[in-house]
Amino acid sequence: MSLIEVVPGQVELVVRGAGSQAPSIRLSDWSRTDEFEVVFAVEAVDDGLHARVESVTVSAWDGAGYLTEFLDGLARDFRGWEGERSWANNELVVTATFGSGGHVCLSWTLRADVFSNGWECTVTTTIEAGEELTTVAADVREFFCQG
Repeated sequence: MSLIEVVPGQVELVVRGAGSQAPSIRLSDWSRTDEFEVVFAVEAVDDGLHARVESVTVSAWDGAGYLTEFLDGLARDFRGWEGERSWANNELVVTATFGSGGHVCLSWTLRADVFSNGWECTVTTTIEAGEELTTVAADVREFFCQG
């Protein structure tokens, strides 16, 4: 995973598991609509699949809070948990399961035109539950705090 500065003050975030051919998620094109809401694009890439949702809106009123709070909670529970945890809004769902060997599987489901029979796709990134997941959570927080 890494933060990439595109232009001064504008960053993209890539979340990728181990290996150069591992599935990846890219968050980009961040903008603030008001003091309570941000919009960004999300892109999924995996073995010939390339999907993009141009406009994911995250607000202070989204279910479990910002995606950052969800990921921070996963990082705090690095020793593991039972079952599945998820965060969702209309365009993006992130589901986490704790797997063997201290790894977390983050499944990122992109949904386009969800209210008019659109499409969806899911890409799963596997992240080490300790430092790697803590870094992903910190990088996502930094992505949302730009501007």
